[in-house]
Amino acid sequence: MSKRFLVAAGVALAALSTLAMSADYEAGKKLVTEKNCASCHGEQGNKPITPETPKLAGQYADYLEHALTAYKKGKRQNPMMSPMAQNLSKEEIRNLAYYFSKQEGLYKRY
Repeated sequence: MSKRFLVAAGVALAALSTLAMSADYEAGKKLVTEKNCASCHGEQGNKPITPETPKLAGQYADYLEHALTAYKKGKRQNPMMSPMAQNLSKEEIRNLAYYFSKQEGLYKRY
């Protein structure tokens, strides 16, 4: 393996561990109810109410955080999610993303 690859891999792992360390699983779990996420995505992110509603369980935390932030900033538009994300703080977004990422998804990651 090249040094460049090993350095990049190390940086990526450090970034992921930083996200995990700064996120609070229990706070995310509580927010699912408080912010009404469960009404569309289910308590664990596996029971969407419509086929268009994405399953969140098992998704990568950084992807979920990026998506919620994009809804909040208006870079991503959805009639349901845009207003929901507007009321989330950066910390709440991180905690929700971490919580849903730790749920068992209905698919396998490779």
